[in-house]
Amino acid sequence: MNSKRLLSIVVPVYCESENLERLAGALIGELEGLDCVYEILFIDDGSTDNTWEIVSRLCSGHRCINGLRLSRNFGKEAAISAGLENAQGDAVVVMDGDLQHPPSMIEEMVRIWTGEKVQIVEGVKVERGKESFWARSRAKSFYWLLSALSGLNLENASDFKLLDRKAVDAYLRMKEKNLFFRGMIAWMGFKKAQVRFSVAERAGGRSKWSLLSLLKLAVGSILSFSFIPLRIVGIMGLIFIAFAAILGLQVIYLKLTGQAVTGFATVILLLLILGGMVMISLEIIGEYIAQIYIELKSRPRYLVEESILKERR
Repeated sequence: MNSKRLLSIVVPVYCESENLERLAGALIGELEGLDCVYEILFIDDGSTDNTWEIVSRLCSGHRCINGLRLSRNFGKEAAISAGLENAQGDAVVVMDGDLQHPPSMIEEMVRIWTGEKVQIVEGVKVERGKESFWARSRAKSFYWLLSALSGLNLENASDFKLLDRKAVDAYLRMKEKNLFFRGMIAWMGFKKAQVRFSVAERAGGRSKWSLLSLLKLAVGSILSFSFIPLRIVGIMGLIFIAFAAILGLQVIYLKLTGQAVTGFATVILLLLILGGMVMISLEIIGEYIAQIYIELKSRPRYLVEESILKERR
């Protein structure tokens, strides 16, 4: 039994075969200098390239490296959950597999965790790296909307975090299927500290996030942390009732004074506007019902096809 603290590094990966060996080498180089026992856990989220073959080879060559292979691509949030459920550490660092989260920051995270007695150390972006204007605008719009609807300020936040065992156990007690790691960590509270880092260029390959997958994540995140869209439906209803009352009074006045003009333009326009608002309202309500349906089915967040797990304690 080793008396030193155990530090787990959880790395969800999807088709990152170009980066894995370089990342593993960088992590081992950093972790060897720390006064702790460590493990690195790669979560292969249903990769379609040879990512799992490389993970298996790394596991065979290094006693500190473990791996899980999910049966299909369940998404990054589910892969993070799989990593946290299988991590053995007194603290767990979650980071990306493309080297945009610098391994050199782990030492500072551990120092803050041990010295300041915090449960969460968050990596905050001071520089987002080489992003297009469209990508930056999209991210800012999402964080602004999420903050406005839920009160969670996640601008410049990242999935690069160190979680104390208490925070990990608290996260695992939340059993919802629609996951948003950053939002759930912010919701938990606990004592936090921050480290700032600049996002590096990808070591290899390209981002696997498509516009559709980002949109799906954004919608799911907002639905998970806010019911204000449902209130907006009610507010729109009140606005249209008030508008209808004013228009009704105008129609009565014109009728009584003999100024009424026959025609269908106004009626058709009102029907189109009202019909459009009804459809939008039904879509918002339908999204919430879909989330309830997913939760009620109680399917597991992920399924494991293969695992290579070694005891580190």
